[in-house]
Amino acid sequence: MPAPPSYSSEHGLEHLPPHFHGFALMHIAMRRDAARLRAAAPAWSGAGTEWWQRLRQVIEWHHTSEDDVLWPGLRRRDADFDAQARELHEDHEELDAAMAAVSTAIAHRGDGLVRAAQTFEGVLRDHLRDEERIVFPVFDRLGERAYLAEERKVVSSAPMRVMTYLQPWMFDGASRQSVAHVAATIPPPVRLIGATLLNRRYERTLKGILK
Repeated sequence: MPAPPSYSSEHGLEHLPPHFHGFALMHIAMRRDAARLRAAAPAWSGAGTEWWQRLRQVIEWHHTSEDDVLWPGLRRRDADFDAQARELHEDHEELDAAMAAVSTAIAHRGDGLVRAAQTFEGVLRDHLRDEERIVFPVFDRLGERAYLAEERKVVSSAPMRVMTYLQPWMFDGASRQSVAHVAATIPPPVRLIGATLLNRRYERTLKGILK
């Protein structure tokens, strides 16, 4: 029997099935922004505080929606997933602690932020690598229709503050092909607002972190 595919978003999306792309783009955006925080930390001025708060909200929603919505859905569809889901929940707790340390450093005008940002990036990268190793084969076994049904439940769980940030944040720097794959799953009116009004708001937030 052939080995199952080895999927990862760490080096791009070209080798991933199209229905993985929405989930994978969120992981790519998290890695991108962890690197942005690390780069900005040595000369932190406080201008990026709102940007960090929005990023933290998105990450907290992402893993809360996994624990409360996606993982239970995958358990119902794939019995082998149960023990692995518990492992991922423990990773989420470690990630929460790393983000709390970043927020504390920012509240103290950047004191200790270099180290906190480095720790956060390391914890995040390790977690995302492990998560993809575990869940991407499950997504593959489910197939496109069943997986996208679970993904819609996840997206609908997003609070408004996350929902209005999610599309431009995910699509920042993404390839045209990946954007097209994911945009096809978004209702046209929402897609239009995301590409115009919400994207302009997102770009204003970015000014605090990009030099």
